[in-house]
Amino acid sequence: MVVITALTEALGLEHPIVLAPMGSVSGGRLAAAVSNAGGLGLVGGGYGDHAWLRDELSVAKAETARPWGVGLITWATTPETVQLALSYEPHALMLSFGDPRPYVPAIKEVGCKLICQVQDLAGARAAKAAGADVIVAQGTEAGGHGATRATLPLVPALVDAVAPMPVLAAGGIADGRGLAAALMLGAQGVLMGTRFYAATESLGHGWAKERIVVAEGGQTQRTRVFDVVRGYEWPEDYTGRALRNPFLERWDGRENDLTAALDTEGRAFQEAEREGDFDTAMVWAGEAVDLIAEVADAGELVRSIGKEAESNLRQASRFVRSD
Repeated sequence: MVVITALTEALGLEHPIVLAPMGSVSGGRLAAAVSNAGGLGLVGGGYGDHAWLRDELSVAKAETARPWGVGLITWATTPETVQLALSYEPHALMLSFGDPRPYVPAIKEVGCKLICQVQDLAGARAAKAAGADVIVAQGTEAGGHGATRATLPLVPALVDAVAPMPVLAAGGIADGRGLAAALMLGAQGVLMGTRFYAATESLGHGWAKERIVVAEGGQTQRTRVFDVVRGYEWPEDYTGRALRNPFLERWDGRENDLTAALDTEGRAFQEAEREGDFDTAMVWAGEAVDLIAEVADAGELVRSIGKEAESNLRQASRFVRSD
């Protein structure tokens, strides 16, 4: 049995599974591993470091035999960064957290698929009007930056609002059960981040991966603390979900005090990031950490998640009886 959706048909995928473009985590090797296993790997462009992007996009292009792509933070990107990404000929480019319209003509001109990640109905309608090919409905359960709507009610609402445009579900999904459930909600696939953070090929620090493996969903929290200490001025609609640690507990609710102490706290935080001190540095992670029991190869994850979803979909008929 093969799961066939509008996403798999549009991009020639074997599995309707997309790697979330996590900044500093979703590098070229991870994207290539996901794509080569039949999903869609997206390199995480983050805040647009051109040197980093050149290195990782080169790896993705060289090592990927199937469709792949790149994701950028919309409010932080520039036309130059978009053009740099497009110069590596990705099959898809994902824009998240901001107005995609300034970049749509350049993306469409080269025949690249535009994926827009949104967090509410207004964002979905705006992305559709802007010319998106695929929309990601990101629920608040997701790791990293996001908003406040929960995945379960958000996905079908967006499916109805932008039909017949394909919608992907994101947030709180880490296995084949989540993929099967998303398809039942009307999604055409899923975008997964935290599960692939804890993949062998991810650029995440080994100790960060270990923390994800042992964490529980209740140990994650949405916060602005880690943006404040790094000096990133994210739009106020978006917070980041991370594992709680002593640094977050110290400064949660005291963001103004942290801003005033940036001269010392900022330098100390940068050192903690370099040293892999995750009592201070953040580990972006979603509520689905409960479902992650080990660090595994990304290709095997794609195949096993796809197989589990197929099994769940086959068994769904047992809930229906013909009278």
